[in-house]
Amino acid sequence: MTKALGFWISFGLLASSGRIVTFDRTAVGHAPAGWTVAMTHAGADPRWEVRQDNSAPSPPYVLAQISADRHNDRYPLAIFDGVSLRDCDVSVRIKPVSGLQDQAGGVVWRYRDPNNYYLARANAVSKNVAIYKVTNGERLPIATAVPHDIEPNTWNILKVSVRGSRFQVYVNHRRILQADDKTFSGPGRLGLWTVADSVTYFDDFRVYPK
Repeated sequence: MTKALGFWISFGLLASSGRIVTFDRTAVGHAPAGWTVAMTHAGADPRWEVRQDNSAPSPPYVLAQISADRHNDRYPLAIFDGVSLRDCDVSVRIKPVSGLQDQAGGVVWRYRDPNNYYLARANAVSKNVAIYKVTNGERLPIATAVPHDIEPNTWNILKVSVRGSRFQVYVNHRRILQADDKTFSGPGRLGLWTVADSVTYFDDFRVYPK
């Protein structure tokens, strides 16, 4: 077994053409190895940890962001250390659990640092799906948000297909919106995102290079 193969298996499964990351090998209450915790803007520190959730599609363990600070421009991040890509398909299962201000989760790509990256997010409070670029810490929409019925405490698959300057966002395998932007044209890391007081669970993180 190669070192690289052992690395990927330690996070879940090795797919023939991509990476499937589950959280079954991390002790409950701890952040998984191979992920970097970061945050855009100020506020209480993010709290990313593995939790047990028997409702998960691949039970019983999920990655949860459980800090509920209500700063409205506070974006906790969990960045996967395994790959840096320009073009890919990246997806994750998201379950918004609680939050008075927001109940949202998102996928990050072409991540450079906590203040510069692309983001697609689904929100169970605003009931929509949106796509942004975060540039020097400022979150800017690159397409109009699309209404979509995201229910609290329900699992949905959020996927982004990245090809050059074109990004397509899917929810449960249905394309919701498309955007074009050239701000970050090179490769970058991938990850997960929440906002403000969102307590959100994530599972089944998948990356397919293109």
